[in-house]
Amino acid sequence: MTLQECYAALGGDYESVTGRLRSERLVQKFVLKFLEDGSYDLLCRSMEGEDYGEAFRAAHTLKGVCQNLSFTRLYQSSAPLCEALRDGFHPEAPALKEQVDADYRQTADAIRAYQAGLEA
Repeated sequence: MTLQECYAALGGDYESVTGRLRSERLVQKFVLKFLEDGSYDLLCRSMEGEDYGEAFRAAHTLKGVCQNLSFTRLYQSSAPLCEALRDGFHPEAPALKEQVDADYRQTADAIRAYQAGLEA
């Protein structure tokens, strides 16, 4: 799998990120680091623990990382969740979180598949 194919699989904008970062090597570096980012795990723990202030911060960070890396699909689901949590719990938050969960899994799976191809 190429990096461009990885972006297609995760619903991202490869042209946008390479235009911004100017180097496929740099894009690859940050894409692979995404799996180490703890924002999504913190979001999950915070939502489960009903710590909506911390959940907001985690969603905001996840949204920003996705925007910077042009992970369009995950950005588009994390942005509404971030806004729903801005002032604490909102009744829409659990449903929005479910969409983030699905999009995060798809993104992480695409990155892992790309990473496996590099290691083969």
